Amino acid sequence: MTDAQRAVLEGWVRRRTTAEALALRSRIVLECAEGHSIMEVSRRLRVTPDTVRTWRRRFLERGLDGLSDKPRPGVPRKITDADVERVIVKTLEEKPKNATHWSTRSMAAATGMSQSAISRIWRAFALAPHRSQTFKLSTDPLFIDKVRDVVGLYLDPPEKALVLCVDEKSRI
Repeated sequence: MTDAQRAVLEGWVRRRTTAEALALRSRIVLECAEGHSIMEVSRRLRVTPDTVRTWRRRFLERGLDGLSDKPRPGVPRKITDADVERVIVKTLEEKPKNATHWSTRSMAAATGMSQSAISRIWRAFALAPHRSQTFKLSTDPLFIDKVRDVVGLYLDPPEKALVLCVDEKSRI
């Protein structure tokens, strides 16, 4: 083991953001480099002797690169980073035709992706286009007159009168 490799391994062990598995592998290699036996290292680190042998052998064969995880089997990722970016930009900057906001179905149709993929992307980035976070001004042509009437009631209510306000909610 070179001094540079030792420094990297010790850095991985000390750093709080290092993955637990990589830190353990680094400890195994460092213990072996100090001359401890496989059985002693396995006992001290509470791992099986086969685990110590595996990581010791991989370090000897490939150096520091041997300690990283091999690619796992399974279907490769189909949704690229560009696809995710396209969905996010479209969600935040565009409005669908004949609708006030995107739904997972309408976004899926517009992007050619599945509805569940859109849902996973929105969940990952905490997007909820159906929840409005800004005040939307009414398109009612009589809106200004209605606002004046309501504000006038609050500012100068008639004597012995009761002012009730009912919000526009469904079922009311």
